[in-house]
Amino acid sequence: MLALLMAALSGILMALQGSLNSALGKAVGLLEATFVVQVVGSITGLILLLAGLGQGSLLKFREAPWYTYLGGLLGVAIVYLVVAAIAQAGVASATTAIILGQVITAAMVDYFGWFGVEQVPFSLWKGLGIVLMAAGAWLLLSR
Repeated sequence: MLALLMAALSGILMALQGSLNSALGKAVGLLEATFVVQVVGSITGLILLLAGLGQGSLLKFREAPWYTYLGGLLGVAIVYLVVAAIAQAGVASATTAIILGQVITAAMVDYFGWFGVEQVPFSLWKGLGIVLMAAGAWLLLSR
């Protein structure tokens, strides 16, 4: 249950972050906002590590598979695309599309077991849930 509460909090923070990033993008530009967000996040991460809050070891970075570092590239793309989407579509519409994209992709990652995650079978109920979610997104996005 704690994991689901943390995930829900993450969703709340993502909606707030997207709104803040979009406002920053209007002030300084899309790519500029993306850069600023990444720099602030990196500095924050560094401060937390220097404060001793890390639980691992940066010295083990060579042990991670090469493709795990693509997350940094994806992070830049995500921030840029969220800033652009919210500026054009609004927070609720953009967030709805983001969540639907996340769920569909997550179901694929689970099913195929990509990136070393345990494979999770796809079921009719999961498919129906995605279809219902897409229908709900369509209702939210229709004007």
